[in-house]
This record gives sequence, C-alpha cells and structure tokens, in this order.
Amino acid sequence: RRSSDLYCGTRDCYEVLGVSRQAGKQEIARAYRQLARRYHPDRYRPGGEDSPESSRDKFLLVAVAYETLKDEETRKDYDYMLDHPEEYYRHYYHYYSRRLAPKVDVRIVILVTVCAISLFQFYSWWTSYNEAINYLSTMPKYRIQATEIAKQQGLLNRAKEKGKNRRSKEEIREEEEEIIRDIIKTKIDIKGGYQKPRIYDILLFQIVLCPFYLCKYMAWYCWWIYTFNIKRQEYGDEEKLYIIRRFMKMSQSQFDTLEDYQKSNFLERELWKRENYEVYKLEQEEELKKKMASDSRWKRYRRWMRNEGPGRLTFIDD
Repeated sequence: RRSSDLYCGTRDCYEVLGVSRQAGKQEIARAYRQLARRYHPDRYRPGGEDSPESSRDKFLLVAVAYETLKDEETRKDYDYMLDHPEEYYRHYYHYYSRRLAPKVDVRIVILVTVCAISLFQFYSWWTSYNEAINYLSTMPKYRIQATEIAKQQGLLNRAKEKGKNRRSKEEIREEEEEIIRDIIKTKIDIKGGYQKPRIYDILLFQIVLCPFYLCKYMAWYCWWIYTFNIKRQEYGDEEKLYIIRRFMKMSQSQFDTLEDYQKSNFLERELWKRENYEVYKLEQEEELKKKMASDSRWKRYRRWMRNEGPGRLTFIDD
C-alpha cells in the first residue's frame, strides 16, 4: 500500500515527469521545465482541454515531483518507498523529518552562537578589567607608588618638555594619567573577576580545548591516586591548598583573591584535614554571628522582624 499523502500521493513521481527511474538530474530538470511551461497558471488559455483548477493542480503535482527527485537524499527515500511500500511508518518518519528539518545547518547556528557569546564574554571581562584599573588609579595608595616608579624611570620628566615641544597642561595631565595607568597594569596583579582577560578563557576556546583539558584532568587524577593513595606520599603545599579550596567550595579564581597570609594561616591550622576544617568552619560561623549581633543595622532588622515582621499588616500615618 503506497502512502497517499506522501510525495506525489497515489501517482508515481517518475511518471508525472515522464522519466524513468534511471534518469539523471539534467533529464529530470529538462522534463520539469517543459511541463512547468505547459501547466503554469499564467499560460492558461480559455477554451483549452483543462480547466484553470485542473491546470493549477497539474502544475503543483509537477512541482512536487521535481522537488522530490532533484534532491539525492529525498530521491533515495522515495525509491525505497517504491520498493518497500509495506514499511508505512518508516516512510512517514523520513518524509516529515526532512520536511521539518531546519534549512540552515544546525552546526553553523551553534558556531555563530558560540562566537557571539565568546565576543560578549571577552568584551565584558575587558570592561571589568578597565574599571578595576580606573578605580586603582584613583586610590592614593597605588597612585603614589605608581608616581614614584614613573619618576624613577624618568617617564614623568619627559612629559614636561619646553620649547617647540611644549604642550598644554591638559595634554601633560592626560599623558601622566596614562603613564600611571600603565604602571598600575604592569605592577599590580589583579585576580578574581576583575583580572586581565585571556583569550583562552572564552567559551569558544574552552570548547575547542575541552578534549585536551579532559585528558589533562584524567592524567592528573591518575597521578593523584597513584601518588597519595597508593604510594602514601605526604601532601605538598599546593596539594594542601587544593584540598582546602575543595572543602570551602570555592573556585580557583575565588581562592586566588585571598591574601597570602590567609593561605598561610590555613596551612598552619592544617585545614586540609577534615576534622580541623570542621572546627574552623564552626569558629567562622560563631564569629559571623557575633559580628551580626553587634551590627546596628542587623539589630534594627531583628527589631523590625520582631515587632512588624512580614507576617503583620501596618499602615503608614500619612
């Protein structure tokens, strides 16, 4: 039984175009052009053999037959249906999967989307980095240090030239600001969310390098198991800090923002040991509670919650 609502319906697409199943693309295209000229609605003349509706239906049938046979994959599916008409559901699946498939390659859409996200990421990170540099250049602590370094290197002396090369105070001030900014960029290591963006951190490169990172992680994991679980070697400082960071549930960028003395304190207290870390965690929670209890804003909030909390309805006098 042939599917009556697929392809050319009860008609054979090859018979519609008047070609054999062995016909090539050129022969199919030539037959289509001849039949299209004959049955095109614009070429209809009254008094002919066919009515306008019949001529239009024939033209649509010729167009469907050509669309079916001009594409190699669709033609293969159609030939398979002619040879295996009993596989009813398979024919429906292939027919509608091709008709409903997107016209644009999904891989191109994904690539363009990833590139757009990567550009936005890099622009956002670079904007945050420039904001951090602008903020640090206004802080007296870093500004004075950068100015001293610029004077030692003779960079500010060149800004105050005389004679023909003399410039306005505004130009000199702008150049000095740029020099100070450049020194802050090179001398201060900004970490965390405001660090200098790297091209390898954007989404596109992360996806491309994902197999490399996966292999690198597997090799590192095997080394960890072999070194510390099998050979029972002692942890180094780097490994100890890694375990502490995992206990604290912090990302690498967040952990890098901690001061060196904090990390040294973690190592002195041996927080890579679970029992020591649990004690440290309780101490931090108690310290936070005491700090919040002594905070005037927290006191006002607790007073409001006790007297007029979210479960009460109050009216404003005015």
